[in-house]
Amino acid sequence: MSNDNDNNNVITIAHAASGSTAQVHLFGATVTSFITTTDGTSHQTKEHLFLSRHAKLDGSKAIRGGIPLVFPIFGPPAGKDDTMPQHGFARTNYWKHLTTTDTSNDMFATGTFELVYSRDVRPATVGTGNAWARGEHDVRLVYTVRVAATELTTTLELHNVGETSFDFNCLLHTYLRVDDSTTTEIHGLGGYSIHDKIVPTHTGTVQSYDDNVQLAGRNVDAVFTHPEAHPTLHAQIVVSKSQTKEPPILRLEAAGQVNDQVSSVSAVVWNPAAEKAAAMSDFGTDEWKSMVCVEPGLLGHQPLLKPGGTARLSQSLVTTTALSE
Repeated sequence: MSNDNDNNNVITIAHAASGSTAQVHLFGATVTSFITTTDGTSHQTKEHLFLSRHAKLDGSKAIRGGIPLVFPIFGPPAGKDDTMPQHGFARTNYWKHLTTTDTSNDMFATGTFELVYSRDVRPATVGTGNAWARGEHDVRLVYTVRVAATELTTTLELHNVGETSFDFNCLLHTYLRVDDSTTTEIHGLGGYSIHDKIVPTHTGTVQSYDDNVQLAGRNVDAVFTHPEAHPTLHAQIVVSKSQTKEPPILRLEAAGQVNDQVSSVSAVVWNPAAEKAAAMSDFGTDEWKSMVCVEPGLLGHQPLLKPGGTARLSQSLVTTTALSE
C-alpha cells in the first residue's frame, strides 16, 4: 500500500505479482485508475479507466471519471421539495481507508473503504426536504476494491444501521477509456428494456438480441432495465476496431443482492458527444471520443433495505481479447 499526493487522499492498490494497479481517491472512494501490464513489468501498461484532464481532485465537486459511487439516488431527486444533489452523497464525501493488502503471493490485492452516514456525511451533500436530511435513516457503506492481473472487482455494500427501511438507487458510474467512442459497441444488452433520455421514441422498446448498442458519435443517455431472466449483467465493450479476427474488448460483469436475495442489475450507457461535452466545465471538449460510461446499478426495482439488512452491488472489469459468446 502507498499513499500518493493530494494530502494522502489517494490510495494505490498494487498487485505485486503482475504489476497491475488501481488508485482510489478518498473523496467519494472514487477509483480513478486501473492499469494492467502486458509483460509483467512497468514497461508496457494500459489504462482502462477514463479520467478527465479537467477533473476536480480537491473535493470541490464529484470527480469526473473513474468509478464514482451513486447512492442513495440516481439522477435528480424525485420530490419537488427535495434538494439532495444529483446522484446522492456517496460520491461527494471523504471516505475512511480501512485496510490494504498487497502481498506478492496473493492472487489479488485488496483495499477496503468505509463511509458511515451519521459520522462522515456533510449536510450540504444531503440537501433538505428528504428523509436522510431529517435523520430518519442511517447507513454504513463498505467499498472493496480488488486488483488482479487482468481484473478489477469493485463491491459496494450497504448496511442499514438505522431503525427504518429505505428505498434506494445504487450505481457504479464506470467511465471506461476507449480508443474511439464513435466505433465502440456495447454487447450483451439484448432483451433489456430501454428508457432513452435523448431519443424519447426509443423509450419502451426492447434492445434486440441481434443488434449491439452503438454510440456512433451520438449523445447517448439510456437506461437498460434487466429482463427477469437475466438478473446478472454480462456485457462486452468493443474498445477499438481491429484488423484481427476478434477485436480487443473489456468484459463487464455485475451482480446485486438485497436482504440476502438476488436483485437484478440494470445498466446505464452514457456518452455526452461533442455538443454536451462543450458545456461541461470539468470535461474536455474533445474527451468524449475517449470514453464511454457503462454503469451497472440497482435502480429501484429491488425491495426496501430493512433495518439490519445488507445490499450488495459488485462489478468486475476483465481485460481480454476474446469476445464472449
